[in-house]
Amino acid sequence: MRDETPDVPAPHRRLFLKYTGALGAAAAVSASLSACSSGPESTNDTGTGTGRDRTLTAVIGYGNDGSWDPTQTASAFCMAANHHIYEGLLDTDPISREPYAALATEVPKDPDGTSWTFTLRAGATFHDGRPVTADDVVFVFRRILDPDTQTLAKGFFASWLKEVRKIDARTVELVLKFPFPDGLSRLTLAKIMPKHVFSRPGAWDEAIKGKAIGSGPYRQTAHHPKSNTTFEAFDGYNGPRKPAFRKMNWLTIVDAAPRVAKISGSSAGAQIADNIPYANIGQLESGGMTVAGGAGMNNLFLMFNTRHKPFDDVRVRQALHYAIDSEKMVEVALKGHGRPSSSFLDEANPSWRRAKTVYDHDPAKAKALLREAGAEGLSIEILAVNVSWIVDCLPTVKASWDAIGVKTTLSPQETTAVFTKLDQKQDYQVVAAASNPNQFGLDADLIMHYNYGPENLWMQYTRWASDPVAKQLFKDMDRATREPDPARKKAIVQDYIDVVAEQAVLYPVVHNELMTAWDPALLSGIRAQPYPGINLLRAKWA
Repeated sequence: MRDETPDVPAPHRRLFLKYTGALGAAAAVSASLSACSSGPESTNDTGTGTGRDRTLTAVIGYGNDGSWDPTQTASAFCMAANHHIYEGLLDTDPISREPYAALATEVPKDPDGTSWTFTLRAGATFHDGRPVTADDVVFVFRRILDPDTQTLAKGFFASWLKEVRKIDARTVELVLKFPFPDGLSRLTLAKIMPKHVFSRPGAWDEAIKGKAIGSGPYRQTAHHPKSNTTFEAFDGYNGPRKPAFRKMNWLTIVDAAPRVAKISGSSAGAQIADNIPYANIGQLESGGMTVAGGAGMNNLFLMFNTRHKPFDDVRVRQALHYAIDSEKMVEVALKGHGRPSSSFLDEANPSWRRAKTVYDHDPAKAKALLREAGAEGLSIEILAVNVSWIVDCLPTVKASWDAIGVKTTLSPQETTAVFTKLDQKQDYQVVAAASNPNQFGLDADLIMHYNYGPENLWMQYTRWASDPVAKQLFKDMDRATREPDPARKKAIVQDYIDVVAEQAVLYPVVHNELMTAWDPALLSGIRAQPYPGINLLRAKWA
């Protein structure tokens, strides 16, 4: 990994890593949250209502102990929950990702302008009863744009957003550095938080640990890390997505078997669950559940340490990709719910184009590239996260590499352990892990900067940012961000993705579906998302 990020002191960078996508939902936090926890420790339904007043119980296959700070988090559970608790000026449809007016009264009519003015919804209040004001909006954006504060959200805004100004108590102006219409959909990533709460000393630490006060349709009523989080309809909400459930109880069950059991059979204790294993689809459907998924950016990727020879040689990285029988991986491990990658982007992405370099299974070419690089007789340990579907895919990688004479050892570990090693700059050869930047949005500029920005954590892990090819890549990415013509912008993105594919420093092997199951006799309006979590803002009792 490259030297310590110069503008982020080490302890703060550890905090940033701990609670964002690098450690994701598996990050550990203290279980002592008396300041923001209340109610029962039980994971049972927290209400005894009947009919439409009964509690909706959901099972989330990711931990609820990641950061809840909307400016920091990449935790699947926490991001999904925050979409119900908080609002942006604009929010986006969870499937189409089209922006709609949330706290703001309307979407700007001129998305190509360099100034957007927003009027806040009359009567909008936070869950503590205080009104939402322009000061709250400015407070959040100043934190995001602050050069001395390292947040995940900064990477989604700092390149194109110059400043946010207060016009009056209910009006703000966003001043852009250049026209950037894609920014409208990114505004959902800037959840508006009450200044009077989160400007207090220590409040951001409380937000990380689970304190959540927004203006959205549901308010958080209890939070128990590694167990459950509960919600209640906010009676003061006057926005566009009315709460349909009086109470909700979201359980965190990371292990697949108990998660499936919770929604199975006549004694099912939940009505909906995400992250359904492919092997259980038939069982759940035969029991009357609807199981649906969506193809998106979810992927198994390989990440190489380019300062550990011979992985500094592009031919070695390419050889190891060509060796993998990805079709077999889709058939055996993913039960057909995926496809080999044909680009860094998935094929449903609007900016997708088949890359010039596609790693179809070609063991003969893999062997030839290793010979050419003088890298025969390799021994490789794959450091992998222990996410269940990733573990299912690993034997195919090992068998494929063993078949070309690479002695391969699999080392699956807790996600926390894997990324702690990376952050501590420990040596490694190859990492296999899961990623899905679609939880932030669909636009290719956002996705690629999340993975390949010059100050990006992933580039620090690969130790590749100083390579001349990388430096030119970053320049091309910046040029694409600033390009006003959509067609030219798309072409620049597709061209630099060809470079990313050829270099294979951090690159997907397969893209796969994420499956959601629910009881259609009890719930309607459910739409399965192609990224982790659930969104119930258009759902209701059947």
